[in-house]
Amino acid sequence: MAGAINTLAGNGSAITLTILTEILGLPGNIANGTNRVGVLTQSVAGSWAFHKFGKLDLSRSKLNIALTFMGAIIGVLVAIQVSNEQFMFVFKYLMLAMLVVLLVKPSRWLKETDPTAKVNLLFAIPLYLALGFYGGFIQMGMGIFYLATMVIVARYSIIEGNALKSFIVALYTLCVLGIFHYKGLVRWDLGAILAIGQTFGGWYTATFASKFSGANRLAYWLLVIIVIAASLRLFGFAEFDFFQ
Repeated sequence: MAGAINTLAGNGSAITLTILTEILGLPGNIANGTNRVGVLTQSVAGSWAFHKFGKLDLSRSKLNIALTFMGAIIGVLVAIQVSNEQFMFVFKYLMLAMLVVLLVKPSRWLKETDPTAKVNLLFAIPLYLALGFYGGFIQMGMGIFYLATMVIVARYSIIEGNALKSFIVALYTLCVLGIFHYKGLVRWDLGAILAIGQTFGGWYTATFASKFSGANRLAYWLLVIIVIAASLRLFGFAEFDFFQ
């Protein structure tokens, strides 16, 4: 489930981090590191499936990839020093803002990729660095924020934005996971179990989304549901175990 949600929308790490911390009792920083094992394998599987079906185009994304990668390395260096809980206050208000962005003019989320779109570099450079930093720091919710940037700012379709998201998450997670491992913050036995499930979820969902003509609309509504559920849980209006 987490692999499918991460591949088509985002915030699947809310599920896996809850399992690792609340059910298996791992400390936050070890859960954060262990979670990256499944994120890596799922992102690689999803990227390959998107590439196989012609949905992954890297030709106009080199700056985006480089900046997000740099931000992620900075983010993980902070993550191994700072408690994840210090970001949760900001995270819940970001989720609320994202819900507004999703629901205002939803038609912009359902357009096809515009290959002629130009991005203002003065705006894009700090934005991509910030996205990478957040992904390196905690990963949870990264897919949602990155997807919004790709659709609204870079004018990608939601499916091609998802394909690029999978690729760049795989790229930086490879290094992020290495840093967590070096610091002794990865439980590889539990990470391997996550990897099996998330890889299957990522591959299957990317394959389905690449073939299904209504994938853009499906991804949009899944994103809306995930953000609403996360916001309700974060603000204490509902009790969902998956959004602890």
